[in-house]
Amino acid sequence: MLAVHFDSPGGPENLYVKEVLKPHPGEGEVLVKVSASALNRADVLQRRGKYPPPKGASEILGLEAAGTVAGFGHGCEGRWQLGDSVMALLSGGGHAQYVTVPEGHLLPVPADMTFTQAAAIPEAWLTAFQLLHFVGKVEEGETVLIHAGASGVGVAAIQLVRLAKAIPIVTAGTQEKLEVTANLGAAAGFNYKTEDFSEKVLAFTQGSGVDIILDCVGGSYWEKNLNCLRTDGRWVVYGLLGGGEVHGDLLSRLLAKRGSIHTSLLRSRDKEAITVGTLFFLQYKERLVQAFSKAVLPHLGGGSCPRLRPLVDSVYPLHRIAEAHAAMEENRNTGKIVIEVPP
Repeated sequence: MLAVHFDSPGGPENLYVKEVLKPHPGEGEVLVKVSASALNRADVLQRRGKYPPPKGASEILGLEAAGTVAGFGHGCEGRWQLGDSVMALLSGGGHAQYVTVPEGHLLPVPADMTFTQAAAIPEAWLTAFQLLHFVGKVEEGETVLIHAGASGVGVAAIQLVRLAKAIPIVTAGTQEKLEVTANLGAAAGFNYKTEDFSEKVLAFTQGSGVDIILDCVGGSYWEKNLNCLRTDGRWVVYGLLGGGEVHGDLLSRLLAKRGSIHTSLLRSRDKEAITVGTLFFLQYKERLVQAFSKAVLPHLGGGSCPRLRPLVDSVYPLHRIAEAHAAMEENRNTGKIVIEVPP
């Protein structure tokens, strides 16, 4: 099969497509013929040599995909049939013509959605859902500050906050991106390049601050984040685009607000299930997929109310993967960059 490859860490120009061995599904795994995948920041970091895949995961880039069921490993429970249209949450391997997936990490593609649209959902939307509900514990009426509001996760988070009957506000780097987030439901948006977002957030909340911050920036935002965090607020860090170093008295200021910092990475979650005594618990990603399927997936289909939608910024064929990476590194995208995989 064809797959994206790079011989050594470096820039987008290191990426190319080569022929590799087609994977075979293992115990409880499904083989998916990929029609489309999507690009994530983790792919960029892995290409640079800064984010290796988890142990046992594919070395091929790609954390989400959409396509059709093409085969089964031993022990599958019959949830899927050959030819089913599915979208997949992956630990790697999506930028290829075939990928193997634990059957519990698959979701059905909504009937009125293309594979290109579906590929924009799994990693971004499940990440946003996890941050809001599994980590941040969002409640009705709360205010949520979403950094990088026009990113794939940001676009999903805005709509999921609204679905939870809470209030989303965002930061972004251009007026055009802020207009897109407003159309998706953001109650307010602030340009982090031209204004102090913490001052704007405090003005919007009449001085009380926000209940939850979804932060993919990290160190460079710590002071402004604390300035606009409400007493007893939750600061959820899931990326470090602004670095991981903090210079200043973070802990005492956080303590004064009785605030809490939570961190989360979805990709590295172990796929092993947990057994305690005689009780068996679904592994984390499968629990996440099931919760998302129940709470969100019906709203991604036609005729639902409210209607949620992925936002596709641009589509690149697999052989132009280097251009797609360059676009993401330059922050040109609003929503998801999708990769079409040849049959």
